[in-house]
Amino acid sequence: MRYCSLPARDLRLLDPLFIYPSTILGREKAIVVNLEQIRCIITAEEVILMNSLDGCVVQYKSELCKRLQNNKDQADDLPFEFRALELALELTCMSLDAQVKELEMEIYPVLDELASSISTLNLERVRRFKGHLLALTQRVQKVRDEIEHLMDDDGDMAEMYLTEKKQRMEAYPWNDLHSLSNMSGGTRVLPASAPASPVESINGSQRLQRAFSTIMNSSKHGSFTGSSNNGENIEQLEMLLEAYFVFIDNTLNKLLSLKEYIDDTEDLINIKLGNVQNQLIQFELLLTAATFVATIFAAVTGVFGMNFTATIFDYPSAFNWVLVITGVICGFLYFSFLLYFRHKKVFPS
Repeated sequence: MRYCSLPARDLRLLDPLFIYPSTILGREKAIVVNLEQIRCIITAEEVILMNSLDGCVVQYKSELCKRLQNNKDQADDLPFEFRALELALELTCMSLDAQVKELEMEIYPVLDELASSISTLNLERVRRFKGHLLALTQRVQKVRDEIEHLMDDDGDMAEMYLTEKKQRMEAYPWNDLHSLSNMSGGTRVLPASAPASPVESINGSQRLQRAFSTIMNSSKHGSFTGSSNNGENIEQLEMLLEAYFVFIDNTLNKLLSLKEYIDDTEDLINIKLGNVQNQLIQFELLLTAATFVATIFAAVTGVFGMNFTATIFDYPSAFNWVLVITGVICGFLYFSFLLYFRHKKVFPS
């Protein structure tokens, strides 16, 4: 905290035990980077890595050392902090894009299989993939929003010029502090035996504090305006961020397309389930109509099965006529139900 002039809340973002969204903060002497597994503090001369045993951090360290060694003898306009930041963005974007491609390879066959054959196992797999998709979308969205926030704020980009600010601070004539304080304060040299006035002491300390504050503000303002007015440098950092913004935005579009494909598959499944439900309702109507007709036939059978005396029983052929007439009436009634259902468009024509 003393070395990098960082508050404690910035260091909490780098704690591997806690889960924080992706964040890039530009401070006076450092850049605090929290991108997925890569959590580090970038200064003008070095990178302080957290959780150095993690595979992503080891890859970041080795790749950064390799690039610095390769670019040692080459003319590179990017300062050290931007090269370190660029590598962190590159590895994060590539890692997220690789996870998206892996998810696409796994989920597209499952969705196609689910569209052709609806089963509990496929539905459970799609539900699990959808949860993974939602979590991955939130992570990609946060990285995209963080890059977009930096691109929209020139002040934040200017704060990240650590090398330039360090050179300005080193080149600033700190000896002017004493002369400026003497000029602004106008203090008098009193004899050693003369008593010091408390009002003069307070005013002198206030003037010295104001002078020091003026120098610090002017130095900071000079660094800020120097970076802001240097259009080439701001444009250089903006182009760097824009390249990875386009990359992560493309990754986000893949996730959104995948989500739309899942939604379309769910709509297709709902349509199929609705069609099956309609077929079951139609079958239930047919079965209910047939049961009603059979009940009429059973009622006639029950009436003639009673033990009572009637003249119709004196004719042997009367039994056959009763069966035929009852059957014709029941059949006519059943077909009347079918015609009514079709007229009401309950059944397709």
